[in-house]
Amino acid sequence: MSFGDPNNPYGQQPQGGQPGYGQPQGGQPGYGQPQGGQPGYGYPQQAPQGVPQQYGYPQAPPVQQPYGGGYPQAPMGYGAQPPLAHWGWRVLSRLIDTAVIVGPYYLLIIIGVVISDGSGEGLAAVLSLIGFVYLVGMFFFQVYKEGATGQTIGKKAVGTRTLKEATGAPLGFGMAFVRQLAHFIDGIACYLGYLWPIWDAKKQTFSDKICNTVVVKENR
Repeated sequence: MSFGDPNNPYGQQPQGGQPGYGQPQGGQPGYGQPQGGQPGYGYPQQAPQGVPQQYGYPQAPPVQQPYGGGYPQAPMGYGAQPPLAHWGWRVLSRLIDTAVIVGPYYLLIIIGVVISDGSGEGLAAVLSLIGFVYLVGMFFFQVYKEGATGQTIGKKAVGTRTLKEATGAPLGFGMAFVRQLAHFIDGIACYLGYLWPIWDAKKQTFSDKICNTVVVKENR
């Protein structure tokens, strides 16, 4: 039997239009070929015209970074860092605080002196003691308010606030008290520390630089 023998099935050509193995039958595509215009198994599907084709897993949407590069925003509702308070606002708030703390104390002393006529010395002493208790109590109340909210009575009246320079948060009672003690350094050398905010880039007194604090002006 030879390969050219008509009795040899392996050497015969397809009969009756029947395709051999791997060839399409009856116009049907073979294995791995597209059927009816549809891509077969293993063929990449074509994306619609005008739409870029993506391979692999879909890409995740870009992550939006929070405001300020991930750092927390300033507290108390500030959408952006408030402007620094200029020297005039600081002086005005200081005058108001001084009047609130010291004013009633001296007023009670004056009243005691006026009404004392030799027999009213006891009343004058009582009024002086009441004034002193008020002075000390109001001083610590002011320190507490500034540490908790950043505002004394004077700062609230003019719309300024004392905050930590690094975080924008209130100081807390301890640091607010230390800052009041540091005002002693502002007063030496002809009150140079109190005048320093006039030309300082951060508008800080010496006590602000020691305690790392700033005074800002709220928008009203």
